[in-house]
Amino acid sequence: MAEETAQTWERIQGNIESIRKETARVIVGQEEIVELLLTSLLCKGHCLLVGVPGLAKTLLVATLGRVLGLKFNRIQFTPDLMPTDIVGSEILQTAADGSRAFRFVPGPIFANLILADEINRTPPKTQAALLEAMQEKQVTVNGKTRQLDEPFTVFATQNPIENEGTYPLPEAQLDRFFFQLNIGYPSMADEAEIVRRTVGRPPSPPSVLLDAPRLLEIQDAVLDVPLSDSVIQSILQLVHSTRPASEHATADVKNYFSFGAGPRASQCLARAARALALLRGKSATSLEEVKAVALPVLRHRVIANYNATGEGVTSDQILEKLITAL
Repeated sequence: MAEETAQTWERIQGNIESIRKETARVIVGQEEIVELLLTSLLCKGHCLLVGVPGLAKTLLVATLGRVLGLKFNRIQFTPDLMPTDIVGSEILQTAADGSRAFRFVPGPIFANLILADEINRTPPKTQAALLEAMQEKQVTVNGKTRQLDEPFTVFATQNPIENEGTYPLPEAQLDRFFFQLNIGYPSMADEAEIVRRTVGRPPSPPSVLLDAPRLLEIQDAVLDVPLSDSVIQSILQLVHSTRPASEHATADVKNYFSFGAGPRASQCLARAARALALLRGKSATSLEEVKAVALPVLRHRVIANYNATGEGVTSDQILEKLITAL
């Protein structure tokens, strides 16, 4: 049994290393973002990507989908997008003998990896259709429920600099996202490499290295990564320190936060730390992994107040202090 477990571990680590190398062949830089996206995938969690246009968010998600051998669909969210455009609809079909019957035509949500592009540009009714699928892993059309295939993960994008005509996600819906990843500009060296790769002949597409069943195997392996009581205690201390009414709250939290993170943040921190430990080839979860995933887990689960807005203090700045002090 121990020998079989060791072989499985070695196979998983080999797969992870191959995925990193093949992704890096297409995506320049962004190693931390790629690692966190893989962490989210291994936790079966959905991810919100925030960044200005042109930072290769679509290319990144599409590349991961191809490398992992997953069915990938991109949905461009617009103000006129309807729920049926996402989940599908039933149409009346006439057979050769003249009989009629309704046939379900599945929407783009029926895939393994979904890119919900500019999710805040569509009305709440359509957002809710996607968020129901994210939470329940199923869709309901005309009273009939249909299960989505596993694995199923949604990566949604938002543009942080253009808010006119948008429908911001409420806090309760933001909480359904496992991570919020803020993607910044590349360094000058990385941007030079991007220019070299993109102004000439396009490179060959990435190779398919996995498939859905093998990804599910790695997702299951995450559950076996040890998580000590001391690490759990550190997670709870961090999450409780974000709540202004908590005895663990710092002066900054009491002054600048209206609400802190809820229990789901503790669960996500524990799951993400386990997955990151597996990705890094570690046999157990440590405080280092908790600190690495804390900001993307917490930043969309806390609410800053007017004091923070008036003084130009961001949630990330307060959270980084809490994480450093952990």
